[in-house]
Amino acid sequence: MARTSHASGLLGLSALVTGGSRGLGLLLSARLALRGCRVTLVARDADELRRGAEWIEEHTGTPVSTTVCDVRDRPSVEATVRRTADRCGGLDIVVANAGVIQVSPTAAIDGEAFDDAMATIFKGALNIALASLPSLRSSAAGGRLGLIGSVGGLFAVPHLLPYSCAKAAVGALGEGLRAETAGQGVSVTTIHPGLMRTGSHLQAEFGGDSSKEFAWFSALAGAPVISMDAERAAERIVRALERRRPRLVLTPAARAASFAHGVAPASFTRLNSLLARALPSEPAEGATSDTHFTQGRDIDRRAGSLSEAVRKWGSALNDRAARRYNQQTAGPPTSA
Repeated sequence: MARTSHASGLLGLSALVTGGSRGLGLLLSARLALRGCRVTLVARDADELRRGAEWIEEHTGTPVSTTVCDVRDRPSVEATVRRTADRCGGLDIVVANAGVIQVSPTAAIDGEAFDDAMATIFKGALNIALASLPSLRSSAAGGRLGLIGSVGGLFAVPHLLPYSCAKAAVGALGEGLRAETAGQGVSVTTIHPGLMRTGSHLQAEFGGDSSKEFAWFSALAGAPVISMDAERAAERIVRALERRRPRLVLTPAARAASFAHGVAPASFTRLNSLLARALPSEPAEGATSDTHFTQGRDIDRRAGSLSEAVRKWGSALNDRAARRYNQQTAGPPTSA
């Protein structure tokens, strides 16, 4: 990552990024720092935050602040936003990026998986949006709120149903807030990335036949052409925030899929059904479902021959991304 700052209207603005300690959140924070923003990283794990801050300073030459906060806890979020605004003399940019990824057939999970996804992804975005909007409205530069959705929120993705439901709610939140804050000096940008090489497969959680689920997910998430370079994605997201775009869908595949779903939803759903059949099987009817999730990093350590064969097809770039973007550390999965 280049150390040179971009000429932009973001110079000197204060920015807060949730899920900022690794992956996409880390890269978004670095891009904002390169543009001269005073950046605060927010995440649940203090050690990850420290490493993330060190990574950004090493790659950009710019120090950043860190705050430990669980975005699911509304009072904690409100206190974090208030302290950050007080320290920085206000808030100009807020990016809600924190989330979890759970990969499993629905038959192998229970309602708690949906509760967890909604609490972290949707409620986390809602908490940070509601807490920060008063400060963003007061920004002399005009506040910018960014909500990280997903192409998985534009249509349901098999074996990612809790994630898709929560991201769909984030998309609705972004569109609604954009409409309701019009004329209030705040812009709301909702971003729907497709597959990106962030190394998130090591932090994602896998159920059902976890080794096979890990194999297909990590391979596709890192496959060239299908997935997008994470640094290029972060640059495009920051540019969209800078230009106050209402919506951004990243990767040609994601845009094509979103378009196809919009113009031919029935045909798209049938195609989605074929994709679901190609994925690892659900538990047999009458069998006891194992609702336990295993983190990708733990599966990676014990991956068998099938997983390795599939992973080597497409995951090498994603494995490299995991090493580069602070994804190989232990801790709760809080960023995409």
